[in-house]
Amino acid sequence: MGYKVIARRWRPRRFGEMVGQECIIRTLTHAIERNRIAHAYLFSGSRGTGKTTMARLFAMALNTKDGPTVDFDPNEPICAAIWEGTHLDVLEIDGASNNSVDEVRALREQCIYAPAECRYRIFIIDEVHMLTNAAFNALLKILEEPPGHVKFIFATTDAQKVLPTIVSRCQRFNFRPISRDLMGKRLSEIAIAEGVVIEPGALEAVTRMAGGGMRDAQSILEQMIAFCGKNICERDVLSMFALASEGEVRALVDALINKDDKCVLAITGKWNELDIDSYRAGIDIREELQRRLVSAVEKNAPERTAIVSLLATLNGCERQLSSAVAPEITLVVALLLAIENSRSRPIEEIMRALE
Repeated sequence: MGYKVIARRWRPRRFGEMVGQECIIRTLTHAIERNRIAHAYLFSGSRGTGKTTMARLFAMALNTKDGPTVDFDPNEPICAAIWEGTHLDVLEIDGASNNSVDEVRALREQCIYAPAECRYRIFIIDEVHMLTNAAFNALLKILEEPPGHVKFIFATTDAQKVLPTIVSRCQRFNFRPISRDLMGKRLSEIAIAEGVVIEPGALEAVTRMAGGGMRDAQSILEQMIAFCGKNICERDVLSMFALASEGEVRALVDALINKDDKCVLAITGKWNELDIDSYRAGIDIREELQRRLVSAVEKNAPERTAIVSLLATLNGCERQLSSAVAPEITLVVALLLAIENSRSRPIEEIMRALE
């Protein structure tokens, strides 16, 4: 057999191995234990957060030999076939390439037949938002009065495009981006098992680059192992992906809050020399400002007004950076403009001072 990448080898095979979706796991496992299983589910969220994996685990739990049960054996023949996508009673469909009304009508015809071996016939439709309106309407017919042996699991990265009448007939679960702490802990476990030593700064950079997606984080780790071998240091990750260090991002945000435009120019000038990705830097700055705002509000710190003003000015900056001819200049101008706007005091603050 060929080599399997980390993202495939370390894909969860049990509910307990899933990371960062505890509320969803709790709801689904309770539904299984209490035999309150709906006929249709909608899993929505950004890429790499576990939607398709959860769909497979749920299908395994429902169709395992002695199920439905949350304590299934992933190596049991039925579960193994479901996991590999080869079982006749669990059909995975790519909504992006099978989105026509004729294909949905063919699916409806399959729903008539009883399962060949399992308890349920389960249809997992990935990227369901890619279906045409005619296909959605054809799907709606079977969702209104589904056979008792049929279950649907829909997955999407854009739930707003799913027909509201479809959504209303599903139990909806929103998969949240996985926190950096949980992602870092999981990556550390994987690195140890793979015999890889990774510096804390390098681990932070990987989780920052992943943007809340565990699959992306594992793919980045795989790439860094190919680049660095068994020892991964922070400078290698920063160099590979043209990232600014966490310390530099924090220093720049300090300069923004303190309205120190000279310091901002010095840091961004260094980034230009190192050819740092301005789009990624803009994301990192915005995320650091958001963390500072939460902390400032909790502590009722005086800089919270300045942070709000900075975020308001920088809102939409990422969109401009993604299409800019010279993104490094666009970033500098946006940062200096944010400082200028934060210097003006809101009228409410002036009135309080006068009083």
